Amino acid sequence: MADRDMGEPRNSLLPQLRMDELLDELISRVTQIRATRDRVQQLLQGVLAVSGGLELDQVLSTIIATATELVDARYGALGVIDSAGEHLERFVTVGLSQQEIDAIGPYPTGMGLLGQLIRHPVPLRLADIAAHESSFGFPDNHPPMRTFLGVPIRVRDKVYGNLYLTEKRGGSQFDADDETLLTALAAAAGVAIDNARLYDEAQQRQRRMEATAELTRALLSGVDSRDVLAVLVERVRDMAGAELVMVSLPGSAAGRLTVQVAAGTGEKRVLGESAPVAGSEVGAVFTDGIGHAIVDGEWDDGPLWKELGLGPAYIAPLGAAGKVRGALVAAKRFGALPFDAGVVRMLTEVGLQVAVALELADHRSDADLLALYADRDRIGRDLHDLAIQRLFATGMTLQSVLKITEKQAVRDRVNRAVSELDDTIKVIRSTIFALSEHGGPDEPGLRAQVLQVCQESSPVLGFTPAVRFTGPVDFEVSDGAVEHALAVTREALSNVGRHAHASKAEVDVETADGSLVLRIADDGVGMPADAVRRSGLGNLADRAAALGGEFSVEPAEGGGTVLTWRVPLED
Repeated sequence: MADRDMGEPRNSLLPQLRMDELLDELISRVTQIRATRDRVQQLLQGVLAVSGGLELDQVLSTIIATATELVDARYGALGVIDSAGEHLERFVTVGLSQQEIDAIGPYPTGMGLLGQLIRHPVPLRLADIAAHESSFGFPDNHPPMRTFLGVPIRVRDKVYGNLYLTEKRGGSQFDADDETLLTALAAAAGVAIDNARLYDEAQQRQRRMEATAELTRALLSGVDSRDVLAVLVERVRDMAGAELVMVSLPGSAAGRLTVQVAAGTGEKRVLGESAPVAGSEVGAVFTDGIGHAIVDGEWDDGPLWKELGLGPAYIAPLGAAGKVRGALVAAKRFGALPFDAGVVRMLTEVGLQVAVALELADHRSDADLLALYADRDRIGRDLHDLAIQRLFATGMTLQSVLKITEKQAVRDRVNRAVSELDDTIKVIRSTIFALSEHGGPDEPGLRAQVLQVCQESSPVLGFTPAVRFTGPVDFEVSDGAVEHALAVTREALSNVGRHAHASKAEVDVETADGSLVLRIADDGVGMPADAVRRSGLGNLADRAAALGGEFSVEPAEGGGTVLTWRVPLED
């Protein structure tokens, strides 16, 4: 009895101990379940967060911010892989201030440990970054990082980029649960990125269509092409997120491309800058019709590029191969990542559409010019067939009066009237030839250049000389003779201004009987017969002799001087 009573307390201790262990285990299980529930709930909230946006930049920033919070990391980054699958074209960070980013320098492009995930897209968890064989170390001013967790992000079974997390708070290491949660988040992120990318492409396409439609409307309406392109490059700069956008077109200098319009950093500095077609990146794109990407330090004009703080760039041809009209250049700031595939595609499409718009504008300009020429020809025909013929008939009628009158005064007045009619006919013929001048504004003929010389001589003369043209001077005079004729006109008017003390001067340019005749007359004090060489006009005689012509200086009727310069016309 005593033994039984004494044994019961000893036997009751075992169930009590087992109960305590079970309670501890139950509490531990409940705690784990609660922690797992909290993390699952946190994961679900993260999935909702990354799925709630449509702007691609916003989605990428939300993904990496959610990832760092989910696994309790201090630093995080999301790297987007380029279309070639070799490097990073975009890098979004969390945990670093802008001052720290600027101090570190250019963003990574996928070398070292980051490249390990690009080459082998599977989750990677490290206790010490420096111990991994692919680690290259950190650049100057980079904060210390030890623990690491990286997982790939797939979009439609293709690796889009990677999540990089470092420095788990509290000094602990990333565990298997962290990897599982981050992998699940990456899967949801892939869907969100795909939706955002489709939305972004649709928005970009809409903006491109609006920009190019505006470009086409403006060019076809007759607005100056430079003004239209200036608006376009500003729009492209905004769409591409570039620091500087410019358009280079063939200029007046042969074999060179000149920056015609620019928008952004250093736009005034680059305007008018030219590059040779042969041996330059812009020239290669212009020649081959194939776009070209420029990375930091590879630009032709290195000093200017660095002076403006520019780095990676992309050059898109304006037109397809064989029909390239120029080049569209977009550049980012130094240290930035190159343009991604979407921006490159946008720049290429804009370049093609700009070329089409410029082609249409040229056709419109040609059509307007042809209409102008047709109108000029009609006016010329009317002047010739109506005005000249009537004046000629009037002159014939007046000449017939001479046969029936014996008064000398009447005969003199009739002769003067006929002479004036002849002069009027010459003026009308000169006007007809001027209307027939079809040279463009960049190719002025002898007529326009002589008028320019006379206008430039006005300050020296004190008056504007009268100018008359007879015959098709713009069609019959060769380029070599034009240069000599302009030099003769300039020298002769200069001498009138310095020596003649004249109140008026006349310049008469005529093509007749196979010769170009240039006469310059003034009403000044005249010139001694032996003063040709002494006055410097000997150069004009030499110019005439060089072309097989002749030169003379004679007194004008009523006072002054008449200079006559005559050279044969080429066949």
